[in-house]
Amino acid sequence: MLANEAITLTRDCSVIEVPGGVRRIVPAGTGVRIIQSLGGSYTVWCQGAMVRIDAKDADVLGLKPPPEPELPANGDFSEKMVWDQLKQVYDPEIPVNVADLGLIYSCVAEPLAGGGRRIDVKMAMTAPGCGMADVLKADVEGKLARLPTVKEVHVEVVFEPPWDPSRMSQAARLQLGFDL
Repeated sequence: MLANEAITLTRDCSVIEVPGGVRRIVPAGTGVRIIQSLGGSYTVWCQGAMVRIDAKDADVLGLKPPPEPELPANGDFSEKMVWDQLKQVYDPEIPVNVADLGLIYSCVAEPLAGGGRRIDVKMAMTAPGCGMADVLKADVEGKLARLPTVKEVHVEVVFEPPWDPSRMSQAARLQLGFDL
């Protein structure tokens, strides 16, 4: 399936308006165009607006949900695994993951008294009033909860200090044309 190809939804589908974060139902038969397909979700142009379709609803676009990235079978936990998962979460408007965008202000994994680990994340948004904050927060929690021995994940959306483009990785800056 090519980006910007016209697709007709095969059934009613729950979507999230971007950037407002409001859920609504788009009826079967509605035409859409895929703008971005990253991190397991789809940003599509629909009825004059951008909306996000979750991976579980890929069938509505005539697609199969992408497989979750494989985790090591041996159950070992590492900080690298945490950052690899964070790099699977994408802003629906920007084709860069939340880690390279510099939205992750802190990420700490600590052992729990009863075994396993807790991961605490402080995360910003590119704009203070971003309606997608709860969606991205849930994406991060879901990805990190998959990791071996992780029993708890807590993500806090913070607004201080305010995010700015200087927080982006060099790769993100190049991808978005900030260092031309």
